[in-house]
Amino acid sequence: MGAELPEYYFRVKENGAAVFKVDTENRQRRIEMDQIAVVNINNGQIKPQGDRTLADDDLAVIRDWMAQRAATLARRTVDDIHRAIDHLNLTTQWAQSKATDEQLEDFTDELLLAMHDLRSVLVRKKADRLTKGTDAAE
Repeated sequence: MGAELPEYYFRVKENGAAVFKVDTENRQRRIEMDQIAVVNINNGQIKPQGDRTLADDDLAVIRDWMAQRAATLARRTVDDIHRAIDHLNLTTQWAQSKATDEQLEDFTDELLLAMHDLRSVLVRKKADRLTKGTDAAE
């Protein structure tokens, strides 16, 4: 026989999820999903659906999911940055060895502006960190 279904299902949305309670213990032995809440990862809000009051167990499961989801998103962000570095290196190699003048003309200005913007932010943030480091040492 298959594995038991989880008691809760989280339908991921842009900033969080819709939370459903899963029920398989009904007369038709169908899977029923009852939406119990909507959660927002960005602001930590948990909004019960309708007139529902969430039980402590519900809230504990939802808060645990929110913490796990935030950690997953943070890991993905770091991974995306590492991929961006790889893409920049591959783009550099392509531009140097294979790109035609027409291909370079298509994106050079846009890429230079994006790189300038990124460099400005990184230099400013590094200066801020260095300043904080010297302030703490004094």
